[in-house]
Amino acid sequence: MQAIMIQGTSSDVGKSVLCTALCRILVNDGYRVAPFKSQNMALNSYITKDGGEIGRAQGVQAEAAKIDATTDMNPILLKPKGEMVSEVILHGKHFANMNAVSYREQFVEEVMPEVRTSLERLSENYDVLVLEGAGSPAEINLKSRDIANMRMAHETDAAVILVADIERGGVFASLVGTLMLLDDAEKARVKGIIINKFRGMKELLTNGIEWLEEYTGIPVLGVIPYFDVQIEAEDSMALSSLRLKKPQQHEFAIDVAVIRFPRISNFTDIDPLFEEPGVGVRFVTNLSDLKNPDVVILPGTKNTVEDFLWLQQTGLMQGILQLANQNVRIIGICGGYQMLGEIIRDEQAVESTGGTYLTLGLLPIETTFINSKQTVQVSGMSCTGHEIEGYEIHLGRSVATKPLKPFIQFYDGRTDGVYTEQVFGTYVHGIFQNRLFTRDYFNTIRIQKGMEPISGDVLSDFERREQAYEMLDRHVREHLDMEKIYSFISVSTVEKR
Repeated sequence: MQAIMIQGTSSDVGKSVLCTALCRILVNDGYRVAPFKSQNMALNSYITKDGGEIGRAQGVQAEAAKIDATTDMNPILLKPKGEMVSEVILHGKHFANMNAVSYREQFVEEVMPEVRTSLERLSENYDVLVLEGAGSPAEINLKSRDIANMRMAHETDAAVILVADIERGGVFASLVGTLMLLDDAEKARVKGIIINKFRGMKELLTNGIEWLEEYTGIPVLGVIPYFDVQIEAEDSMALSSLRLKKPQQHEFAIDVAVIRFPRISNFTDIDPLFEEPGVGVRFVTNLSDLKNPDVVILPGTKNTVEDFLWLQQTGLMQGILQLANQNVRIIGICGGYQMLGEIIRDEQAVESTGGTYLTLGLLPIETTFINSKQTVQVSGMSCTGHEIEGYEIHLGRSVATKPLKPFIQFYDGRTDGVYTEQVFGTYVHGIFQNRLFTRDYFNTIRIQKGMEPISGDVLSDFERREQAYEMLDRHVREHLDMEKIYSFISVSTVEKR
């Protein structure tokens, strides 16, 4: 198998985006390429065509590689639930809830045959694998049970490229320190270095790069300038670095407040709103910041009950109810949709210690949690007349307490959600990625505020993503020594299909 692996000096240095870039570069150069990450920890997940759940980054990377994502590309997904416990997803399906000790001491070794099987299947169908590491390969307290970094490099005989984020500061120390903490066999795998997210004059780095190459004996393959590419993030750390559009001095005519739950998940649902003209987006964690938005969005959450209790404790629940009484629009997605209902029942203690919870009461639904997760890609027609595509990923089942207007009629005959002009909720993630729906929804608000609606063609989300992948290809290719990378993976010996 031909493999290349991107590892980082820490989390959020740009590993996922660089893997995405390499997938698009390689496929554009004529090779069959697939992404792989043995173990991922993320609350932003992706649903494959057959209903499997994997890390969102590998779904995006598969799309960049122009292939369908499969669970082999991320055989193990960990979804933190709180108190050092995570849901373990194995080959796309719920396997168990485990604490960190049990996972590392018992499960890791037991699951390695499953990881190898995924690698074997991928290697049979693709010319090159692009592997993504997790966090840092130099976490001394975790290395003995780390199956996401150097162990995978050894398993696949991958050339490792080490990435550091210069925007954080201390880039040379982080690179040298990481290399010093690797053993000889691990260090021998590192064939190149990338300095990422650079802002400024590259000439000012010349002396430092020369010193780094001489000191480590490892070439710097590129200095990648900061690039605000519109590609979905996976790590919740990205929330703190998002270039949010905050309404200030009437710069944005429409103010959207997104409740940032402690266990927020699939926050990429909000991404399209950053691109909607005249719409300002801000995340809210306390009552004083809620203020008087035009729209409040309750997004998905890994633990609906715990985050609903947080909503009560912070006073945000009462603040949202007051805004609802003032006819402010309220939207709930997945866990947020469940909170908009009247009751959540968790008698099987699926997400809590068990019990019944009276919720916001803004929609006539009751939700019951059961130990059976719904994971499926969906498509249908909304009651607003828009074709809708997205995916479901939830444990609860919601039923109406009185007649209501479903938000979506799926093509498989099912219905989903509740829609009123002021309040609507849905289990469908990716709702705003349906750009015609999003444009028309916000045009309704524009008209209500006495503004002109925005007209003209709207690019589909697929077209936007394709543009982003091609821009990423050009940007990274310009600043990266691809000839050197090809020499690492001997890709010239692989016959193009």
